[in-house]
Amino acid sequence: MIRFEGAGKTYPGQARPALDALDLTVEAGTTCVLIGPSGCGKSTALQMVNRLVVPSTGRVLVEGRDVAGLDPIALRRRIGYVLQGVGLFPHRTVAQNVATVPGLLGWARARIAERVDAMLDLVGLDPTEFRERRPDALSGGQRQRVGVARALAADPPVLLMDEPFGAVDPVARARLQDEVRGILGKLDKTVLMVTHDIDEAVRMGDTVALMRDGRLVQAAPPAALLAAPADAFAAEFVGGDRLLRRLSLLPARDHAEPGPAGDAPRLSAADASLKDALALMLASGRDRVGLEEGSVSLSRLRAAAEAAPPA
Repeated sequence: MIRFEGAGKTYPGQARPALDALDLTVEAGTTCVLIGPSGCGKSTALQMVNRLVVPSTGRVLVEGRDVAGLDPIALRRRIGYVLQGVGLFPHRTVAQNVATVPGLLGWARARIAERVDAMLDLVGLDPTEFRERRPDALSGGQRQRVGVARALAADPPVLLMDEPFGAVDPVARARLQDEVRGILGKLDKTVLMVTHDIDEAVRMGDTVALMRDGRLVQAAPPAALLAAPADAFAAEFVGGDRLLRRLSLLPARDHAEPGPAGDAPRLSAADASLKDALALMLASGRDRVGLEEGSVSLSRLRAAAEAAPPA
């Protein structure tokens, strides 16, 4: 668990705090995404967790312990860190990069080698093919995978991700987001992530925390944030197409009406969303699509998009 209790930061020469009395809890095993305009305080908050930034007021707790009382080096070895541009050591091989923290912790060589291969497998890189490569021989997406493998190598309970997909080309970004989200779901990590991209926040977060001028505006599950923004700023930030974004979070099967679909076009993927259903309706010119559980009509889809989020 990560908890901010009145955490604030005022840098010398600044008229207002970069972070102003933040109260926020990231429950164990969940992902919280900090989002907001440039200068809103999201990166300052993230860097407080591993003591790269020291609070001026309040405190930050990790697993119930105030980080101010912990040795910063020992703390950082227990927190994975993935950042924009990855930050791989260019003169070291992929295996050596992934082994960085286990090596600092004094793991045995055989244990490190086994862990490196396991982590590369986890992120979809064949160890026999990638182990001895250097970062300049990798694509942007491959470098990002290595960065995730390195951050997870010592099995830290907490993972920080600072604009982790910002250096990945747009074509690969959505696929990589889904893959990393799946990996994190399997590993039960507590994750705090920073992004400026609302679509990425909605895709990655169990909770999305929207910030403005150093203050927390709203923290809610993605579907709730999209359905009921807290104020005009939140509504503007999530965008006029927020209901369309919300459809991507709602599984079509959960809104299926029983009975045969007739000759309606069918959704092929078992995990298809209502956004997928809408896309098929638009492509086919029909107001209903079929799936294994029955069918989804346009009216049902519209009602789902506009429904109030669960309490």
